[in-house]
Amino acid sequence: MSGWLGNAYLWVKAAHVIFVIFWMAGLFLYPRYLIHHQQGLGDPAEPPRWEAREAMMRRMILTPSMIVTWLLGLALAANMGLFDGGPGLGWLHAKIALVVLLSGYHGWMIGYSRKLSRGKASLSLKKLRMLNEVPAIFVVLIVILVVVKPF
Repeated sequence: MSGWLGNAYLWVKAAHVIFVIFWMAGLFLYPRYLIHHQQGLGDPAEPPRWEAREAMMRRMILTPSMIVTWLLGLALAANMGLFDGGPGLGWLHAKIALVVLLSGYHGWMIGYSRKLSRGKASLSLKKLRMLNEVPAIFVVLIVILVVVKPF
């Protein structure tokens, strides 16, 4: 299955990078929404506003861009021979593992948003702010894996 994208490879790769940027923008912004939502729980007017913003972010940017990122990424991986057992793709296995974890973080954020919608904040604002840095750490590791291909 290696090389099956042919001349479309660079277009698929470009689209993958574009949707990764969209997804990461959402992953960087959504935790800030959660912080503001949690801070506003004491004011009855605030939570519905943040719930609407969060729902729009999920519907318009966060989830669609994650899905497209995954689909294009799997197409690129197949093109590189990942499913054929191609050699020298340890870096790609590691990248996919990190993207799985990042997708789990995405799901956790949505779950925490729903928890806040029920008025239940289980994390301190300090912990929530620290969790806001998770996507940045993953981006650094993923970019290093993709560019350097250390193994």
